[in-house]
Amino acid sequence: MSRILFKSKIHRATVTQADLDYEGSVTIDRDLLHAADIVPYEKVAVWNVTRGTRLETYALEGEPGSGVICINGAAAHLNQPGDLVILATFTEVEESKVRDWKPTVVFVDGKNRIVPGRTEEIPGPARRSA
Repeated sequence: MSRILFKSKIHRATVTQADLDYEGSVTIDRDLLHAADIVPYEKVAVWNVTRGTRLETYALEGEPGSGVICINGAAAHLNQPGDLVILATFTEVEESKVRDWKPTVVFVDGKNRIVPGRTEEIPGPARRSA
């Protein structure tokens, strides 16, 4: 048996562009893709913190160091420049490896630059006391 677990995410990235005329997908700075262990054409969940929308698409590689997070195609109706988003991926994990599973979490600043040294999520209730 295997379970579908959270694999990786880029947490609270800022949407830099929204392009309705593109066929679809989300273009992500190559450095962020690598840091989050996301490959081009991988399925990505886009959770918009600003608007509360959720959608699934696939990743495309953007210019490294650019900080680009461009929501393409119809999804651009749900995501606009300046919105905060979480970009997440999932994977199947064999039951024998589930208990030791650790996802990759990439925290970014307001310009989509990686925040060094922060890799662990703090669950909601614990954040209030941290």
